[in-house]
Amino acid sequence: MPAETEYTCQDHTTDSPERLKIMAARAYADQRHPPISERQITEYIPMVHSIVQRVVTYLRPPLTFEDLVSAGTIGLLKAVKDYDASQKAEFKTYAYIRIRGAVLDELKGWSFVSADLNKRIANIAKIRRQISEQTGKEPSDNEIAAKLGISVEKVYQAYEDARAQNFVSIDDGTEEAPSLQNIIAAVKAEAPDENLQKSELTETLTQAIEELPRRQRQLIVLYYTKNLTMKQIAEVFEITESRVSQIHASALFSLSVKLKEWKNG
Repeated sequence: MPAETEYTCQDHTTDSPERLKIMAARAYADQRHPPISERQITEYIPMVHSIVQRVVTYLRPPLTFEDLVSAGTIGLLKAVKDYDASQKAEFKTYAYIRIRGAVLDELKGWSFVSADLNKRIANIAKIRRQISEQTGKEPSDNEIAAKLGISVEKVYQAYEDARAQNFVSIDDGTEEAPSLQNIIAAVKAEAPDENLQKSELTETLTQAIEELPRRQRQLIVLYYTKNLTMKQIAEVFEITESRVSQIHASALFSLSVKLKEWKNG
C-alpha cells in the first residue's frame, strides 16, 4: 500500500487574513455590538487547521484538505455570528464545537464507496464475527484475509474505505451517544460521570476497546486521549505512518462491528 499522504497545516491555506476579515464582517454585520473583533477571528484560524489536521485520516477524493478548511472557516464565522456572551460560555469552546461540527458534516456529506466495496466491507464484518464466535477472540487481519482468499492489503484498504464512510460518527458524539474520545476519557477519569457509566453504548465500546490487540488499544489511547497525530504515533511505535493508519482503521472496524451488534440487540 502506498504511504499515506501527509498533510500539514502549513502547506495549505484557504483565504488571506484580509479576505477572512471581509467575510467575518459580512457574517455579523447585522449585530450592533459584535462580541468578537476582526483581529480575534484571524487568531482562531489556526484552530480550524488544527481540527482539520485531526481528521485528515478520513479524507477521500474528491474531498480535499482545503475543502475541510473552508468548511471549518465557515463554521468559525457562524460561531462569531451566533455567539451569545450572556450565556457565559467561553467563545473558544463554542467556536471549537461549531468548527468541528462543520468539518465533520463536510466529511459525512462526501463519505461514500462503491457497491463492490460495500459488499467486501460487509463480508469482512461477517467473517470477523464468525471467527470471533468460534475462537472467543478477535481474529487477526491475516486470518480474515486467508478466510476470504484475498491479500491482507485488500483487507486494510477495505478498513480504510469503511472508516471514511461509516466511522466518522465514532468521533462525533452526542449526549446520548458519546464520542469515542469522551468514552475513553470517562474510563480513564478518577470520577467518571455516572450517567455516562450507565450508558449501554459506553459499556459496549469500553469492553470492545479492552478486547482489542495490545497495539491497537495503545494506538486508540494515544490518538484519542493524548491527541497524538498519526505521524507522532508512528514515531512512538517506530513504524511508518501508513502502517499506523492501517492499525487505526482495523481497530475502528472492530469497534464498529461491536457497535452494530449492540444496535441490533
